[in-house]
Amino acid sequence: MARILIFGDSIVYGVLDEKKGGWVQRLRSFLDEKTLSDPESYYVVYNLGVTGNNTKKLLKRFEFETEQRLIEDEGEETVIIFGIGVNDSQFVLSQNSQRVSLEEYIKNLKNYVNSARKFSREILFVGLTPVDEKRTTPIPWNKDKFYKNEYIKQFNDSLRLFCKKNNVYFIEIFEEMIKMDYSKLLYDGLHPNSEGHEKIFEIVKDYLIKNKII
Repeated sequence: MARILIFGDSIVYGVLDEKKGGWVQRLRSFLDEKTLSDPESYYVVYNLGVTGNNTKKLLKRFEFETEQRLIEDEGEETVIIFGIGVNDSQFVLSQNSQRVSLEEYIKNLKNYVNSARKFSREILFVGLTPVDEKRTTPIPWNKDKFYKNEYIKQFNDSLRLFCKKNNVYFIEIFEEMIKMDYSKLLYDGLHPNSEGHEKIFEIVKDYLIKNKII
């Protein structure tokens, strides 16, 4: 039995997935089927992605939203998954800086882990996703904001190292998608399309199974 809380941004939420509501919804459907076939393997999945969130915004709501979704049951495990950081890496032209500095990003990650350990022994971070820079420098809906793979990779590498140092799970997405023709996996250059969400789901699902989390 496990209650799985997945926090993050619009990619976690599944925005612009025209078929199944994102990789989190696919994971929920997979685990719902598993529960139906074997009631002893009971899972509840919560999608707690909010469009536009970065680590600063998510930090403000994390503990409150976690507390509302847990019940006192000695036989139930809690798994907490974070998918956050692409918006932190965003470059704001008018400020000549990233939306969240790399130093503050790491500080926020530490706060996440410290808070999450109050609720769970199973803490995971899903790595960041690459962008199609032809469509994100700048983004069409805001000419002041840029997403570049150089910055996303920098944040992703820092996230991977942070997870290793703090003994929490890290699921690599960026490097896996870079190996593919990843521009075809993006709806608008930033958000994954249905095929992109399917790829992320498969990577996350396989990792969770391999590490005996599900």
